[in-house]
Amino acid sequence: MQSQCVTDGMPPDFLEDDAVAAWTASGAPLVDLLRQAHTPGRLTGFRRGGRAAVLVAEPRHVHQVLGVGGERYVKRSHRARPLLGDGMLTATGEAWRSQRKLLQAMFTGRGIQRWEHHIEGAAARVVERWAERARLGEPTDIAEDVQFFTVDTIWRSLTDRPLDQETYVDLAAVQDIVAALPADVGGAAALPPAVEAAIAALDERMLRALADARVRHRTEGHGPGPARTSGPSVLDRLLDAAGTDPAYTDRLIRDELVTLLVAGYESSARTLTWAFVLLDAHPEVMERAAGDGPAVEAVLCETLRLYPTGWLLPRHSPDDQALDGWAIPAGTDLLVCPYLTHRDPEVWPEPEVFDPGRFPARSPLPPGAYLPFGIGPRACLGTRFAMREMEVLLGALLGRFTVETTGPASEAVFGVNLRPAGPLHARVRERT
Repeated sequence: MQSQCVTDGMPPDFLEDDAVAAWTASGAPLVDLLRQAHTPGRLTGFRRGGRAAVLVAEPRHVHQVLGVGGERYVKRSHRARPLLGDGMLTATGEAWRSQRKLLQAMFTGRGIQRWEHHIEGAAARVVERWAERARLGEPTDIAEDVQFFTVDTIWRSLTDRPLDQETYVDLAAVQDIVAALPADVGGAAALPPAVEAAIAALDERMLRALADARVRHRTEGHGPGPARTSGPSVLDRLLDAAGTDPAYTDRLIRDELVTLLVAGYESSARTLTWAFVLLDAHPEVMERAAGDGPAVEAVLCETLRLYPTGWLLPRHSPDDQALDGWAIPAGTDLLVCPYLTHRDPEVWPEPEVFDPGRFPARSPLPPGAYLPFGIGPRACLGTRFAMREMEVLLGALLGRFTVETTGPASEAVFGVNLRPAGPLHARVRERT
């Protein structure tokens, strides 16, 4: 049977150009268009600026695009390339395979054990901060606290050094850079001058860390020293690679460091903030999770279902393909949307309800139904690292403190990631 064409054959749920133009003119976020377009179980085609695009939200379609089709549907252009350069997230083809292979052993399997003391050290700083806030009766900004924790954790892992305040200011500017990036590959490429300046400051910080590490690398070697207890840092590993592979220039090492920084703190910080937003609205869940590791993990899994940081995963079809009987012409963009996939009522009953009891799942989920860290060959390398750091901090805080927010819940901002808008002020008290 001849395949129907998603963009030329116009299936019943195809959005005409005038509907898309009206949405664009309204200034509404992209998620509004995707919600309007989405019909459970179906593909939706539309055109933006003359380009054909297909919304992919049905689990079986997600699995076909990201899982079994991971080599056929590629990243045409990464939205974060102005920030990440040629790091692992933006790299393609053989360069990506080589870069991923170098870092994979450090963030998978037993490799993440080398970061345990860094995670615990960073978590202890936040616990101390909250204890002081509780003693003084002063509110704290949870969004800022968890961001400091995740930046501290990844910085220790990258450099084997704890985070200082001056470095934190430069690294935390990443959130402003990410916020200025387009939500999908069809967005504007120009960045505001302030963002360009923030990238320049970040570059300077990374190159300074590289120069310091190169001195230590030559003088200390790889043996345990006063500040090293579990093997070489990520930066040490990259410097080793530079000694044998000419591809690892200072620029590529910078790109890899920034990529790992963004991947290592943005998603975890946003997820932890969303977790506290949800727990504040469900105090009974907060009490159940206090001191209960499996319950903490379930809270995080459900938070990631409702608020997957990577809410939109654009792909591109460089060749003619077929997807579930529909022809996908070469040049079509595919917008995989975990945010909608995670709200499929066929998989998730009462999908808008926060219910950590969904996890662990009582029966296997359909392939492609749950993908907070992606699936397939380009799934997030740091999934276990991210889950471990979030479990450690959330478990430590809930086990010792009660939390009550003092302001309204944050609104969701659908940019290059899904983040809460603004701070999250709360009062914390020591449990008795």
